[in-house]
Amino acid sequence: MTPKALVIAGRVTGPDVPALCAELESLLYDPGGRAREPDAGVDCDVGGVVQVDLVLVEAIARLGLVARRAGGRRLRLRNVPPELRKLLDLVGLADVVNVEERCRD
Repeated sequence: MTPKALVIAGRVTGPDVPALCAELESLLYDPGGRAREPDAGVDCDVGGVVQVDLVLVEAIARLGLVARRAGGRRLRLRNVPPELRKLLDLVGLADVVNVEERCRD
């Protein structure tokens, strides 16, 4: 099974959050509203994020909820910048999503 993947890059603003959730929903559900590959993982690459702030944390929290509603999936963050990891720890979300180390070239 191939994990579903969402890429977040640039700066995330408040108006971007619902659009990101809708994008993830379109990856997870077919047009009939049925979950696609309910056992597949959900990966979210945040390596291209340019500003780490509470809006980004809100987006991650909401994306985590979308993933869980789609069959109890857990959101896995890839290429996580150290400052985002610290902020997720601070607000208690590091235990809600799987956080992987930032990839090094």
